[in-house]
Amino acid sequence: MPLLTTYDGTVLSYRTLGEGEPLVCLAGGPMRDASYLGDLGGLAAHRTLVLLDPRGTGGSAAPADPGTYRCDRQVGDVEALRVHLGLERMDLLGHSAGGNLATLYAAAHPARVRSLVLVTSAGRAVGVGTTDEEWDEAVTVFADRPWYAEARAALDTIDEDTPLQRVLDITAPFAYGRWDAAAREHAAAATWQMNVEAATAYHGEGAYDPEETRRRLTAPVLVLAGEYDAGPTPAKAAEAAACFPHAELVVQPGASHFPWVDDPGAFLRPVAAFLDPDVRTVTVDGVRLAHRVSGPEDAPPVVLVHGRGEDGTTWTEIAADLAADHRVHALDLRGHGLSDRPGGYGFDAFRDELGGFLRALGLTGATVVAHSMGAGAALLLAQRDPGLIGRLVLEEPPGFQPLDPPRPPAERPAGPLAFDWAIVPETDAQLNDPDPRWRAELSAITAPTLVLAGGPASHVPQDRLAGLAGRVPGARLATIPAGHLVHTDRPAAFLAAIREFGLS
Repeated sequence: MPLLTTYDGTVLSYRTLGEGEPLVCLAGGPMRDASYLGDLGGLAAHRTLVLLDPRGTGGSAAPADPGTYRCDRQVGDVEALRVHLGLERMDLLGHSAGGNLATLYAAAHPARVRSLVLVTSAGRAVGVGTTDEEWDEAVTVFADRPWYAEARAALDTIDEDTPLQRVLDITAPFAYGRWDAAAREHAAAATWQMNVEAATAYHGEGAYDPEETRRRLTAPVLVLAGEYDAGPTPAKAAEAAACFPHAELVVQPGASHFPWVDDPGAFLRPVAAFLDPDVRTVTVDGVRLAHRVSGPEDAPPVVLVHGRGEDGTTWTEIAADLAADHRVHALDLRGHGLSDRPGGYGFDAFRDELGGFLRALGLTGATVVAHSMGAGAALLLAQRDPGLIGRLVLEEPPGFQPLDPPRPPAERPAGPLAFDWAIVPETDAQLNDPDPRWRAELSAITAPTLVLAGGPASHVPQDRLAGLAGRVPGARLATIPAGHLVHTDRPAAFLAAIREFGLS
């Protein structure tokens, strides 16, 4: 493991994992070897994780002065790591107690922090704490779990003389959304990963000056809480988030104190979106939607809507061209990409979501360019709310005629997917037997409409696309022989067609 020497001569170790821009990660515990962070639910696929072992843990040496285990005295270790890595500014993630160290560093070196992610982090650094009584009350959320009665009885045996390691063993079941084999294995590692002596000094007297810290915080922060976490609860996390001038709060459903263990995907999506400077998020009807924005702020808006199983990155080449003279928003629909996976899928759900997205961002009158499933949603929105969309481009949309023969039940592929598989059976059912009104009301569309067909190589019957175009007042039909993925397989022809249609 790479080593560095910090301000007081102590030799510290760190590991790097993944690829991309560095993300410096500070472990909790307090004073736990950073290996328990793993790859943070797959975040290493998006960023290079720089995992620092706190002094006296893992591969880092113990300091000559045990007083330097105190949280505020480790701020210099983080600064030494930044200098060692040659970073002018850095993104910083802190978990649990490590969030206090990340916060103190952000206050002490505001010019060095580009963004801050606090994961289930106690807010002592900003004056937000959890009492033992509050923690005991919060864990009753697990009262229906089969292990609760035994764990609760053990919890009631804890007193001021109980060794810290015994406390950790007793409280472990409450730290996970599911107390299953994976959680038990993760919790068991704390036995050898934790420096118990250092942990007792971490929050020592004088470590925090909340008022001064709050005054000096400037970095944008993502505060991620677990729905079932007792320390901090979502309410406490919200209280801590309010101490930052630019804060986003995400509560991960079904998670507790180690959310990347409970549900890696649900953890990864909001964190990766927050850390990506090209991605923004907006909440529509309680669902967090990610979208990529490019182009001049005052340029005419264009919204790009992907097909099933894809996300906004499918438009990368198209968006780069359009951004020369348009403000481009490439949306990840629910269940796709970096957006939430709340369930409740279907063309009507995507329709409502797209409408909410346009309204939330003040994009009434925007041009909407949509592919396949996304084109179906855009088509339904244009007929239900004719004034919301300015111009409409439908690439290989569904015709909303019953499929003959109907699609058989699809079998889920093995392994992780980049989208929620539940989308497939729900949308297939609607394609097999669509609401008759969806086709009958095509005449209600008033937006100038271009239907782009992919020709005989497409799996979509081309006569149905012609029929659809014939039912939309004034719609134009253009064929680009490319199959179903016109915008990716023949981007130049796709761009020429939509620019000739009016995106100039």
